Amino acid sequence: MLTVAACVSAVGATYVAYGVSEKDKAQAAFGFVSNSTAQKQVDDEKEKFAKYWPRCIMILFGPPGSGKGTQGPKIEELLGIVQLSTGDMLRAAVSAGTEVGKKAQAVMKAGGLVSDDIVVGIIRDRIREPDCKYGFILDGFPRTLVQAKALDAMLAEEGAVVSRVIELEVPDSILEERICGRWIHKKSGRSYHVKYAPPKSMQKDASGAAVPDSMKDDETGEPLMQRPDDTAGALVKRLQGYHSETVPILQHYKPTGVTQKVNANQQMAGVWKEVLGALAGGKVE
Repeated sequence: MLTVAACVSAVGATYVAYGVSEKDKAQAAFGFVSNSTAQKQVDDEKEKFAKYWPRCIMILFGPPGSGKGTQGPKIEELLGIVQLSTGDMLRAAVSAGTEVGKKAQAVMKAGGLVSDDIVVGIIRDRIREPDCKYGFILDGFPRTLVQAKALDAMLAEEGAVVSRVIELEVPDSILEERICGRWIHKKSGRSYHVKYAPPKSMQKDASGAAVPDSMKDDETGEPLMQRPDDTAGALVKRLQGYHSETVPILQHYKPTGVTQKVNANQQMAGVWKEVLGALAGGKVE
């Protein structure tokens, strides 16, 4: 037999987050108030939240191989806000033929690098979309202190500020093992690792190294590949760039009290626990 609490949980779990009273939830659960009425109450509360509370604007930092691709989607699902990739936004703007997209396309056709002004303009257009109403996570931007200041200026025009900066920390020596053992299926983006998540087809040679020809995608059986920059030599340059250009951004935001560090050199459950603590302002249950 279902208890009142169980019924309310089953019918109105989403009501809790938006301030609908226990009485209203119970009435909806037992049919005294229609679900459509209860949903309207939820929608009204959400609209109030979007209008009067600041948006959750988050930047997720970390060197290559630190786990941003794993933790980002989990944060996205938890908070119900979108993760925005600079590359994806750029391609979408070009495809949509927006004014700033046309500028970016012209630069790329000429073989040039897209300027910070154009990228900030693309972000400005994107965050005005309905799915960014409650907030968003920036992935891949800003990469430099100049870009961070440009982002701050743009957000100020929108009446917003960066509200959380999370850095995933992993020692450089560990990153080499993570990066150099990574293989991907190009079409789907599925990722494998010779040590942590090997494909079922993987075979090893006498020295214990993975045999390249044996690396096949589990679902399609198609060959896997390694990114050109997933090598020890390329990683050194990428980490030099990260430490010299990206880390100063953390110092830029530190005085505002929004930065949090996460030890990403541990088991996945431990990393996620620290991420939750960082989202809560450093409080870990």
